[in-house]
Amino acid sequence: MPETLESYVQGSWFTPREQGEPMFDANTGEVVAHLSSAGLDVAGAIDHARRVGGPAVRALTFHQRANLLKALAQHLMGYKDEFYALSHRTGATARDSAIDIDGGFGTLFSFSSKGRRELPNSTVILDGPLERLGRGGTFVGQHVYTSRPGVAVQINAFNFPVWGMLEKLAPAFLAGMPSIVKPAPQTAYLTAAVVRRIIESGILPEGSLQMIAGGHEGILENLGPQDIVGFTGSADTGALLRHHPAVAEGGVRLNVEADSLNCSILGPDVSTDDPEFELYIKQVVTEMTSKAGQKCTAIRRVLVPEAMAGAVVEALSARLSKVVVGAADHPDTRMGPLATPAQREEVRKAVKALRGSCDIVFGDPDHVEVVGADAEKGAFVSPVLLRARPGAEEPHDVEPFGPVSTVITYSTTAEAVELAARGKGSLVGSLVTGDPDVAREVVLGAAAWHGRILVLNRDNAKESTGHGSPLPVLVHGGPGRAGGGEEMGGVRGVKEHMQRTAIQASPDMATAITGFWTTGSKRTVEEVHPFRKNLSQLRIGDTIASAERTVTRADIDHFAEFTGDTFYAHTDEEAAAANPLFGGIVAHGYLVVSLAAGLFVDPDPGPVLANFGVDNLRFLTPVKEGATIKVTLTAKQITPRTNADYGEVRWDASVTDQDGETVATYDVLTLVAKGEE
Repeated sequence: MPETLESYVQGSWFTPREQGEPMFDANTGEVVAHLSSAGLDVAGAIDHARRVGGPAVRALTFHQRANLLKALAQHLMGYKDEFYALSHRTGATARDSAIDIDGGFGTLFSFSSKGRRELPNSTVILDGPLERLGRGGTFVGQHVYTSRPGVAVQINAFNFPVWGMLEKLAPAFLAGMPSIVKPAPQTAYLTAAVVRRIIESGILPEGSLQMIAGGHEGILENLGPQDIVGFTGSADTGALLRHHPAVAEGGVRLNVEADSLNCSILGPDVSTDDPEFELYIKQVVTEMTSKAGQKCTAIRRVLVPEAMAGAVVEALSARLSKVVVGAADHPDTRMGPLATPAQREEVRKAVKALRGSCDIVFGDPDHVEVVGADAEKGAFVSPVLLRARPGAEEPHDVEPFGPVSTVITYSTTAEAVELAARGKGSLVGSLVTGDPDVAREVVLGAAAWHGRILVLNRDNAKESTGHGSPLPVLVHGGPGRAGGGEEMGGVRGVKEHMQRTAIQASPDMATAITGFWTTGSKRTVEEVHPFRKNLSQLRIGDTIASAERTVTRADIDHFAEFTGDTFYAHTDEEAAAANPLFGGIVAHGYLVVSLAAGLFVDPDPGPVLANFGVDNLRFLTPVKEGATIKVTLTAKQITPRTNADYGEVRWDASVTDQDGETVATYDVLTLVAKGEE
């Protein structure tokens, strides 16, 4: 008898006291496994996440968490064959499985890279610049992001059992939150297989990942204001969650990513002879048939100019006729079955509703020829293309979650934007055009109704990932019907799981709290040049106060001749004097920075390995010939690299003149050897 899936909670695998409901092979109708959470201690799982998982994850820096995500991705890649075999049983072809499984691994790699490159090797993120709150500089404000001492509960959809879990797990883990995963019942056996391999690896701290296989009864009732629920699924279920007392009254943060009536617009400038026409047709068919149209990002509404409707229908029908429907693991199959027979019935009901104002121009929702399987036993359905009659309402309200799209015509670009908005909020829209004016009008007009917009043409087609492919570096979510939430988005997705707080304090206290040197904080000037200190010896606030240097006219003339920068403010006395900003010959800003480097650089070999950049450079006051400058250089941020024998040091550089006036400020970035205490 097929097994009953186990949950992983409180550090062990839990076998439910009841067999539960069956899960079926989408191709054959055979029972794959059973699903139940009967007897599971939901409150105990949540408590375990808060008590054990949360502290363990928060004890790690962002870089340490990022490295674990990378190790996890590498580990899971060794089990791809196992995961692909189970994925076929969900109805996913090899290409569909790659989107889900490889896409999930890629998301882990992406967040690992983002965490190591864009976040500090710390547990605090600064948000924006320092705010000076008092004239004397002794009272400052700084926004920071810190980890929440709660749990991230992730309720996922059936269509992406691997990616759907990992794209939520990665930013939550990087943010310092433990996760409890609740997979959708139809395909939970694939999610469970991935979770089992994760747990067996021992890569993640205990309690940072748990999985509840079965219902989610009792989960929300045990959550509080520090907890987050990430939901992917239907708009109706999302609405129910919003009204749950734990969300409406208890302060639980809810992020909803729901299905949406996404559209793709063919620009009015495109003719059948343009490469953009073929790109448009190919994209629509790909979105209709990938994952058998079971994607929340799939194209449901095909918006085309009235004059192009016939050509579009003909081209789409011709391409759809070549799509082979069959068993997910059959070599000839281009589109597999839907996830379940029940899902097929939902698609048929939706098509029936659409036919109230639309005509089928390709396909039959009730009959389909398949290869490698019995069409009656599996959840197979034909791709269906409809054409809307004038004034049709249903295509903007009814979503068939399968391989179904409707061609809708528009007369003007403004009408195309209006039709796009009638979806009441979408995850993604796309526009295929070669006209920049059309692109600007459509994108600016439709952006408020979309989480993402792809503008596709011959220039970016080879590199484009396509209409329906969410990317971990970009936000995934949309307004209105699409749920109003955001997922992924690189560091933005991480911050969605954290708390932003405004700290008001003295500069010294701000430095102590954040671990970043704050302007106005104490500086430590020692006899040992900071550049002679390795990373383990260097401390925040270590400072060098340089000697002085007078900037001569000869310096200015030489720099102008040597670099070729002969801008009149540096070479023409009369013109420079007439400029109210200068009032005479002034030094090049880059000359000032170059001279400053000569004042603070220690020339001998030592722990400083390289200067790899300058950030936030500002020239504040012109430096005239005869001015005397000096530099104060302070270590403001120290970031050890966990996978190298060196780290990064950010130095605050302030260049002042003989009157004490600041003439330039910037950050100097260096690589420094770690060394030993």
